[in-house]
Amino acid sequence: MSFDVDYFRALETPRLARLGPNVVAAAFPLMKLMPARFILDQAEKSGELKAGAHIVETTSGTFGMAVALLAAARGFHLTLVTAATLIDQAYQERLERLGAKVVALADEQGDGNQTGRLAHLRAVMENEPDTFWTRQYDSPGNWQSYARLAELFVRSMGQVDWLVGCIGTGGSLCGTGTFLRQVYPHLKIAAVDTHRSVLFGQPLGKRMLRGLGNSVLPANVRHHLVDEVHWVGAYAAYHSVHSLFRNQGIFMGPTSGAAALVGKWIGRTNPDSVVAVIMPDEGHRHANTVYDDKWLATLPGWPCTPVREPETLVAIEPRDEWEWTRFEWSRRLLDEVPQPIATS
Repeated sequence: MSFDVDYFRALETPRLARLGPNVVAAAFPLMKLMPARFILDQAEKSGELKAGAHIVETTSGTFGMAVALLAAARGFHLTLVTAATLIDQAYQERLERLGAKVVALADEQGDGNQTGRLAHLRAVMENEPDTFWTRQYDSPGNWQSYARLAELFVRSMGQVDWLVGCIGTGGSLCGTGTFLRQVYPHLKIAAVDTHRSVLFGQPLGKRMLRGLGNSVLPANVRHHLVDEVHWVGAYAAYHSVHSLFRNQGIFMGPTSGAAALVGKWIGRTNPDSVVAVIMPDEGHRHANTVYDDKWLATLPGWPCTPVREPETLVAIEPRDEWEWTRFEWSRRLLDEVPQPIATS
């Protein structure tokens, strides 16, 4: 299969969208192409990834699509391991049309079954020792690839006081934040997570909002960089993307909606600061769900009133899908922050 290099460049290059007087977002067609291409390029240069090799990865979102596009273009075999709750038939068919083998494991707890996915991936590698794992969760190539995004913000904005982005593997937010702090030492970073994700100490549970959060703790999540954490529920993110599309003509997915919601609030509450927001996904994958009134009507508790500002917590705790909470993280390590007591 042949792809023009400019095609990939277009997909991984964001357009800048103004969300408020002092808020600018990088809106990506497919942000995860940036780390996927960087990781594969480095592996090919080092000889770790050889021609025609078998690539494996566990994914719940667009990193799988990015690797599938690159594997098809470069002639690699690809196996993607996911959970049945995380992938719809249409998206799976798109991946398979690119030549990827998709393994969708059962997810009885509704938490993404990351433990089972990683166990399956390792079993594949034991059977095929030459298999290459892109390791998006702990490969330094993930966060290092976002030097380009940091440079874009610097060149286009001139000043950045806040960086807002969703966190799942930790690559985009922690990578971009690391490079931006070299230019702007005063930079504050707001991490956007979702309820019942373990990344910032919430107890593991069923998550409705996908594309951010996690049921395991990736090495690329560097807590000491983060000033505050926002946990955004699925319904709050859905209202946000509807507002983006209706009021600004920006058609993005719910992960981007969650980031935009937080970024706009930080811009309003810090009017003298310049806020940069990372919006990683477009809305096409979600056209028949998040943008479909009939699908939304099947959700318990929908419709609900859009939330306008977060509740600031004094202790970490999960909330309902229509809620949005905030916690002062203050650049601490995970074990420096009191964790909630697990309940049975």
